[in-house]
Amino acid sequence: VHPCGRYRHNTVVFILAKEYNLKNLRTIHRLDRLTSGLLLFGRSPKKARQMEHQIRNRQVQKEYICRVEGEFPDGVIECKEPIEVVSYKIGVCKVSPKGKECTTTFQKLGFNGSSSVVLCKPLTGRMHQIRVHLQYLGYPVVNDPLYNHEVFGPAKGRGGDIGGKSDDQLVKDLINIHNAENWLGIDGDSDLSMFKPMKNDLDDVKGQLLSDDDSESVSREASPCSESPRPVSLGSESPHENLCSSMLLSGAMSAGSGTGVAGVGTNSSAGVGATVVSAVSGTNTILTSRIQSQKVTVATQTGHESPDLAFNPDKMTSDKHCYECKVRYRDPKPQDLVMYLHAWKYKGPGWEYETELPEWARVDWRDTDFE
Repeated sequence: VHPCGRYRHNTVVFILAKEYNLKNLRTIHRLDRLTSGLLLFGRSPKKARQMEHQIRNRQVQKEYICRVEGEFPDGVIECKEPIEVVSYKIGVCKVSPKGKECTTTFQKLGFNGSSSVVLCKPLTGRMHQIRVHLQYLGYPVVNDPLYNHEVFGPAKGRGGDIGGKSDDQLVKDLINIHNAENWLGIDGDSDLSMFKPMKNDLDDVKGQLLSDDDSESVSREASPCSESPRPVSLGSESPHENLCSSMLLSGAMSAGSGTGVAGVGTNSSAGVGATVVSAVSGTNTILTSRIQSQKVTVATQTGHESPDLAFNPDKMTSDKHCYECKVRYRDPKPQDLVMYLHAWKYKGPGWEYETELPEWARVDWRDTDFE
């Protein structure tokens, strides 16, 4: 969502500022990188503080839709297992008595014979809360690359069973799998590594990692590329949630994950001073929406219909001493950029936003890539 770790230009605030001329946006909450759905920004510090306060004080009702493996039980299922951050460095959590208290309710909306569409209502906002609770219940998100993986043991974390691994072993195994699946190698030799802890590394990374813990404050530093550039404070950016990628001012947009299907958003008084983004994982498309029966387009909000996608090769630099410049990553496949978890509705005092549901949320929908 904002500059963090290895990400700077490839962040929502940079994309919105550079390509859509939407500047000085203040972060209110975040989504995981692969999660689609609503993402709210404040256009003023006052609005950002107001809405952030509502989220932190649990005045905002959040609804997510996901598709999980197997036939989810009928009725309302409540999970109150505490969640602990196993590693801030790589961003992984697990259910643990030492974790922070949290509650999520789940309700099955339908079953297609192999997977279920489930409505999720997180009462708290811990890091990866929905995904970890679903893993614990034994119904992980179908294509969750982290919590639906045998690295958590044969049971894949069901009931807290991670195969008897220690936290250190779990982190080590996750790093090895990440390297094997995503790295093509390193140009030259280097002792540097994003996974090798440096001095005070954990202290530093706690301020940089993106999670969804609503018990901590969120930086309201203005987004970059403003007329009067301001420093982006990483240290004060506390965990909340992480990703998104398309937007419209003062309104709500929706789009099916990875499909580019436009939808209709609704809102009320919160639209004054607020910006709403509907994320499509792996895309960068602005769509049309409607606010209180008034049509809003990209042009009416930004002054131009198409994003500025101009690339200047002269600005591309490389440093022979930079580890990141030497690493060659595998290009992701389209299915690597989508996870079947969608932020559907956010409702607070006197305001409400929602997006249209993505294609995969249809009960009878099937995806041969994952079945």
